[in-house]
Amino acid sequence: MKRRLLSKLLVGTFLLSAPIAQAQFVVFDPNNFSQNILTAARSLEQINNQVTSLQHESQMLTNEARNLTSLPYSSLQQLQSSLQSTQQLIGQAQNIAYSVQQVDNAFQTTYSPANASQSDQMMISNARQRWQNAVGALQDAMRVQAGVVGNIDVNAQEMSALVGSSQSAVGALQATQAGNQILALQSRQLSDLTAAVAAQGRAQSLQLAQQAAAQDQAKEQMRRFLTPGVGYQSTNVRMFQ
Repeated sequence: MKRRLLSKLLVGTFLLSAPIAQAQFVVFDPNNFSQNILTAARSLEQINNQVTSLQHESQMLTNEARNLTSLPYSSLQQLQSSLQSTQQLIGQAQNIAYSVQQVDNAFQTTYSPANASQSDQMMISNARQRWQNAVGALQDAMRVQAGVVGNIDVNAQEMSALVGSSQSAVGALQATQAGNQILALQSRQLSDLTAAVAAQGRAQSLQLAQQAAAQDQAKEQMRRFLTPGVGYQSTNVRMFQ
């Protein structure tokens, strides 16, 4: 009886001690666990930093691509066309063109001072040529002015298009190109203004030159009128054979 009871106690003790002995093989180390957590956190932080860096690099590449994007609108052809039109009007100047050599030749001939060696017919011809030069210069000036005024609408349209392109520019290159084209438009407007001023000044100069030459010619004609001519001189005349 005692032996059976002792055996049961030993068996129970063994059964109770078996899980405890098995549990002793699983050891929890708090320091190691915290170290592992820190390592995982640092790895995650590095990954996040790499992702952020890639995002920044992608944004930089996108911005660089925008900065290198060319402006889709160009006013160069229109500006060149209107500039050539003004140049053609200047090149069509009548009689005395915008040439230093032609101006010098005209003032050595048509606008030269009247003298006693010139015939009346020559003075009349020079006066007629000076009048034609003055009238032609006035017509040339008005044609250039008409061309400049005709370019005002074109200038307004180009300016509106360029300002709109500048405001909608997606990068530095587009903004710079839009600004350069606006400067080119302003330069062409200055060219039109210069052409109009030159044409008007040419017309005024030829009018003044005509007046000065006419006054000088009038003095010579007055001198010839007041100069006494050769009087009557008798000669032998045969009335009959």
